[in-house]
Amino acid sequence: MPSGPPRITMTARGVAGARGGRPVFEGVNLSLAPGEAVVLRGANGAGKTTLLRILAGLAGPSAGAIEFDGPDMNGDPPTAATASVYLGHLDGAKGPMSVDRNLAFWAQLYGRRGAPFDDVKERLFLSDLGRRPAATLSAGQRRRLGLARALVSGRPVWLLDEPTASMDSPSAARVAEIIQAHCASGGSALIATHEPMALAGERAFRMAAIGDAP
Repeated sequence: MPSGPPRITMTARGVAGARGGRPVFEGVNLSLAPGEAVVLRGANGAGKTTLLRILAGLAGPSAGAIEFDGPDMNGDPPTAATASVYLGHLDGAKGPMSVDRNLAFWAQLYGRRGAPFDDVKERLFLSDLGRRPAATLSAGQRRRLGLARALVSGRPVWLLDEPTASMDSPSAARVAEIIQAHCASGGSALIATHEPMALAGERAFRMAAIGDAP
């Protein structure tokens, strides 16, 4: 079994974000410590996805700073690029490639292997789909395959945008179990969702767009 992920704390200080050049939110102060699951709440347009992308290093903040504190990752101080994995609305899978080949590609891409592939597939109800091209999977199956990327990445900080979208109840429950286990092992998760997650000890963080009433 792989050891637990490195214990990394992510902190956002006074972060502001924009979308299409228009300011969306400002003054976000948020800390995500090892073992924590924080659920982002807020109306559509409040900036949840924008914040996740900023924290993942995929977009720059309009103001403020993001820090990653903890042990070095591959010999260097942790950063968004080395300590976090972002799962957005798109699953990130290459459609012509099989489930197994996608898992192998991600493991090579992240340069560190987390859970063994067979274990990942079993936990995400993908065991019988290893040779299936990703493009032939249902929407729910593709979402589960997307979450597999986080498991094989070995990254401690998970940034998840609607991770249970298009899933039936058993699959959504399994995803919650996987997130819970990741946090219990010393990882952390920041989850944007409108759905209840039922994570033990979860903490809510409410986003409000600029101009919204408090």
